[in-house]
Amino acid sequence: MSITISTEFDSGNIEVVDASNAQDMRLRIRQDTNSEFYQWFHFRLHAVRGVALRLVIENAAQSSYPGGWSGYRCVASYDRQNWFRIPGTDFNGEVLAIDFTPAADTVWLAYFEPYSHERHLDFIARCQMNPLVTVDSIGKSLQGRDLDRIQIGQGSHPVWIQARQHPGESMAEWFMEGLVERLLDVADPVARQVRELAQFHLIPNINPDGSVLGNLRSNAAGANLNREWLNPSLERSPEVVHAQAAMRASGVDLFLDIHGDETLPYVFIDGSHMVPGYGERNKALQATFLENLKTASPDFQTIHGYTEDRFDEELLTLASKWVPHTFGCVSMTLEMPFKDNNNLPDLRNGWSGQRSKCLGAAFLYPILAYLRALS
Repeated sequence: MSITISTEFDSGNIEVVDASNAQDMRLRIRQDTNSEFYQWFHFRLHAVRGVALRLVIENAAQSSYPGGWSGYRCVASYDRQNWFRIPGTDFNGEVLAIDFTPAADTVWLAYFEPYSHERHLDFIARCQMNPLVTVDSIGKSLQGRDLDRIQIGQGSHPVWIQARQHPGESMAEWFMEGLVERLLDVADPVARQVRELAQFHLIPNINPDGSVLGNLRSNAAGANLNREWLNPSLERSPEVVHAQAAMRASGVDLFLDIHGDETLPYVFIDGSHMVPGYGERNKALQATFLENLKTASPDFQTIHGYTEDRFDEELLTLASKWVPHTFGCVSMTLEMPFKDNNNLPDLRNGWSGQRSKCLGAAFLYPILAYLRALS
């Protein structure tokens, strides 16, 4: 039986140039829908048990973040539940080569551990069965998918957390799952007090179309949602329009936007202290939040991150900058690595879905301290 490659499933992305030679299978990553972005890949190989494979992604050097391939290792799974890194992943400055001998007939390979739309729907359904939760839809995506919101807590402080503006950053939804699971733990005193102080508005996936389509950064129209917040439109970025309307209805006392970074092998936060009018109180609250997060999770650090002038004139087009400009609250972007955390490396798994979940759970402590400072 000859080796075949398929992508006709949720978040599938690869183009086959030539699969006739197992030692030199030539592939290309497809661009995002209606966009020039690309980096995410996810595909399935059949009839490969015991076959020494060499997979060559020809257009890696022209991808959106070519610096992200240095030190990167592809993830793989035989059962779509347990994912591991492939050590034989190498970028020579032109192509990304993956050398691997699978131990099963079929194997799935991906840029990062996927978080499927089916898992998203299962998660939403599981949440709504909990009496502490209210689930609703704040609107529809361009392709008609619900923009699910999970509401938890009876407190006076509205806390908004959203994930997957960039759909290929699947670690962001793993993070949300971990945060929600701890938030609903009735035996956890931190979770209990946080629920008493805040009302959480949680959007686990604000870009479901891009996630299903196998995009890295874009929605179905090719829009980078995290550059749409200053002037969104129903025609191009309804996901942002609906999120902004829901925020205006509730108010916002804390906003967190959850992401992944292709290049930097660290967990870090990009704050909003550079936003005009952020104020000394918000700067102090933000600094305390970061110190508390370092205590809550050794995965987090404050040495490596973005420069303050990175976004310049497009500053207020970003969610975490538009929100404090509009509501006057503390607002931050969390970035997790696609590679590994160089401070605490994991040779088998690198940065993973489970590690993202653990980080999500750890966030409850700094959120609690922040809420206490407001009360």
